[in-house]
Amino acid sequence: MKRKTSELAYLLKRQEIVLFGILAAYMVFVGLVNPAFFRLDSMFAIIRNSAGMMILAMGAMIVLASGGIDVSFTAIAIFGGYATVRIMIWTGIDNILLAFAMSGAIGILLGAVNAFFIHRFKLQTLIVTLGTQTIFVGLMTLVFGTAFIPVGQMPSSIVWFGTESVFSVLLSTGRTARLTWFVVPVVLIVVMTWFILNRTLLGRSIYAMGSSTHAAERIGLPLWKIRTFIYCYVGMLSGFMGIVYTAHVRSLNPISLVGQELFVITAVVLGGAKLTGGVGTVSGTVLGVLIVSVLQMTLVLIGLSASWMRLFIGTILLVSVATMAIRSKRANEQNLVFTVE
Repeated sequence: MKRKTSELAYLLKRQEIVLFGILAAYMVFVGLVNPAFFRLDSMFAIIRNSAGMMILAMGAMIVLASGGIDVSFTAIAIFGGYATVRIMIWTGIDNILLAFAMSGAIGILLGAVNAFFIHRFKLQTLIVTLGTQTIFVGLMTLVFGTAFIPVGQMPSSIVWFGTESVFSVLLSTGRTARLTWFVVPVVLIVVMTWFILNRTLLGRSIYAMGSSTHAAERIGLPLWKIRTFIYCYVGMLSGFMGIVYTAHVRSLNPISLVGQELFVITAVVLGGAKLTGGVGTVSGTVLGVLIVSVLQMTLVLIGLSASWMRLFIGTILLVSVATMAIRSKRANEQNLVFTVE
């Protein structure tokens, strides 16, 4: 009996278990208020709408696990996506694989800029990325302009990628529930990120650097190489997200994503990543993104306006940070670890 109690206590301490319970309870509540929520097309809509945030959250989680806070990833995403679409229109190239490669390469280049300034000048990640966010948007504006690109001018391969079904189900109502092709790269990115963090020395090095940069340096970890990988990887994912987002909306406003960083970081922190670094899981991040996405989609269904979204997001972020701080303090007290203020 004692063993079962201890196992239950362990499970309740796992962030993923708590998040799954919150997500399930909230979805049941929404379904009771509005039964239409439980239709298969509604579930597929949640997956589609969370796809872009899921990609950005994988990168944001790695940065948080390494001890930094990146706020430039949305600027990189829109830079990569907008620049790629513009180049495709100008050159007449119309290939979805080339679009991903081009946008990902732009993202890697911009991520390398972040890595250089962070490592070379020993600057805080938040400060650097606040600056580069503005620089990237300004550079994009100067080089490629800010003209809105409607669906009629979009490359057909991107429109196809956002509309062609990879899986569809005919419902009894006569409607068809669809999952489009851009869900595929999302799954691949989640699996790839999990593998890097859990099955490679590089992943363990990222966590080690996030726990203590000085300790990681003392044991000989190549911090420059690790940081370069982190921010180039985040840049690449952001570039991919620019194409996924474009395929989803099938049009492009060059400043549409800027300002969405709070939602992504909230989802990652809600998933268990610490703002102080050293902690973060792919499974927790996935659940955090789903919670934020479901919340975004269902406010109207339960009779609330979209204006409540930022209030809820801010509250969730504050409560999550406070909860993690309390847990960390209790763990330190149990392990007789004290800090001097």
